[in-house]
Amino acid sequence: MSEPAASLDPGSARVVREFAPRVLSVLLARGADFSSAEDAVAEALLQAVTTWAQDPPLDPQGWLVTTAWRRWVDGVRSASARTAREEALALAPPPGDVPGTDDTLELYRLCAHPALSTASAAALVLRAVGGLTTRQVADAFAVPEATMAQRISRAKRTVREQGLPPSGSLTSVLRALYLVFNEGHDGDVDLCEEAIRLARELHRRTADEEAAGLLALLLLHHARRPARTDEAGQLVPLDRQDRTRWRTDLAAEGVAVLQAALARERRGEYQLQAAVAALHCDAATWEETDWPQVVAWYDDLVALTASPVHALGRVVALGEAQGSAAGLAALAAVPADVPRRAAVEARLREAAGERAVAANLYAEAARRATRVRERDHLVREAARLRQGR
Repeated sequence: MSEPAASLDPGSARVVREFAPRVLSVLLARGADFSSAEDAVAEALLQAVTTWAQDPPLDPQGWLVTTAWRRWVDGVRSASARTAREEALALAPPPGDVPGTDDTLELYRLCAHPALSTASAAALVLRAVGGLTTRQVADAFAVPEATMAQRISRAKRTVREQGLPPSGSLTSVLRALYLVFNEGHDGDVDLCEEAIRLARELHRRTADEEAAGLLALLLLHHARRPARTDEAGQLVPLDRQDRTRWRTDLAAEGVAVLQAALARERRGEYQLQAAVAALHCDAATWEETDWPQVVAWYDDLVALTASPVHALGRVVALGEAQGSAAGLAALAAVPADVPRRAAVEARLREAAGERAVAANLYAEAARRATRVRERDHLVREAARLRQGR
């Protein structure tokens, strides 16, 4: 299926995409199979993006349901000629009848099926729930469009074969949205903002504390984004960021969502990570951060998850709260292959006055870095120490 360029401005195109889960839910409720229904909705969204600027409908959702349903019926007719299935379609509810129920939450869970890898689930969520085109998803994940098309096709086939996932768990959905956010903003769609939009929708539809925790975490991280790079596009680490550039509106929203979740006393990994992020947003400077409290939250995180990544975060906090010696002692228990371990040790060694060792560790961390900006930053840190600065 070809995917034409959008005629609407980015903001309007995003409004169109917001209808995607509701329209897809309607088609599924009428008996359409997930794979072909999702294709039909994608085609309807593309048609909307290219036609609504000149001729906007009075009932956008009804227009999309009608268009997607006709695309799906045409597809079934083309595939099955004139079989008994087509006769049954003639008795289906008229396309303009849009039910009042909203099965978006079930759609989130279906697209992030536990049988899928997190990357495949993230791609399918963006395509089916987020309303992005295959090309947009491919650009965002920096892979060829054909590769992404195959990934999404395999994911839909897995969903079709596995059926509905067990009810009650949102773990796979949350993990997929977190991956989307961490992919950043490559391509013509800002994945950070897209992940926040989808997390907000999820939060509205469930009382799950971890859904609230994830939304809070994304908001608090995104609040710091304006200060993460300088005018040259170079990475600025948290301790050197201009905090006056942080978005206080997003930070305040994140704290409010987090406080409501924590009050229910059913703490999970995302809530605890958000609590750490909230302490950073609350501090006027790096030095004024409540480091003992950060260590306490990391203690809870490590006890809950046994994650070496969280253990490494605890090392950083401990080094700030109790000094480099305490941080290095704790670092000894963190496996050598944990990402960014060498960078953390470099920082601690520099604080301890071991500048030559720290320079070599920064260089080692740069060789292991998977993102260009992070690698370049670490190279500059190694050069700074070797030049006696």
